[in-house]
Amino acid sequence: MSDDAPPEVDPTDPEYRNVGEGLLDEEMGPSSAMAHLYRGEVHRMKFWRERLDRTTRWAVIVVAAIVTWAFSSPDNPHYVLLVGVATLGIFLTIEARRYRGYEIWRSRVRIMQENVWAYGLDPSVGVADEAWREKLSRDYRTPTLKISAEEALAHRLRRIYLPLSGVVLAAWLIRVTAFSSEPFPASAAVGMIPGTAVTAAVGLVYLAAVVVACRPRTWHAKGELRAEELRKRNR
Repeated sequence: MSDDAPPEVDPTDPEYRNVGEGLLDEEMGPSSAMAHLYRGEVHRMKFWRERLDRTTRWAVIVVAAIVTWAFSSPDNPHYVLLVGVATLGIFLTIEARRYRGYEIWRSRVRIMQENVWAYGLDPSVGVADEAWREKLSRDYRTPTLKISAEEALAHRLRRIYLPLSGVVLAAWLIRVTAFSSEPFPASAAVGMIPGTAVTAAVGLVYLAAVVVACRPRTWHAKGELRAEELRKRNR
């Protein structure tokens, strides 16, 4: 064996089993390992937040470009706005996946904020969760997604994509009514597809989006700032 090889470690050695014990004790000051751990998690959360914002910016830019082009000439087909709706669906799917990743890091940050920093500022209230250390340790051992794909879709629909889709829908309705010589819904026809079928398909897509965004559910996103909760706490 080479002299440069690391020494073998016996897993049954008590000193080996207790590596890290006391590393995150509550008595340690702000320069402790916990502070560095918190700083690292905030950095990762910020990185994923920027990825979400980047997708949102592209969605807004694409919608603005499509709506502008659709009304730039009466000869431009109205169905380009429906292409915009499909494009928003793609952006929504991408952003929902990113939101699920973002929630991994944000949930860890919120656990530390609620049980370390809030407790340090006011110990009289106690910690939010007595088992927070076990939960955080388990999450570091086996990182898991914290929210379902549907909840991620609902969050992004409520925050960004329902308003954006509403703008596109309003533009499409104006385009096929006020800017068409044919009566609605015949004016909504796309090629050989009759206008009634196109209108029904658009209605079903928007209805499904509203149901996903607004149906009653138990929210699992950690520390999500919803206006309803804030109003109740401020009463």
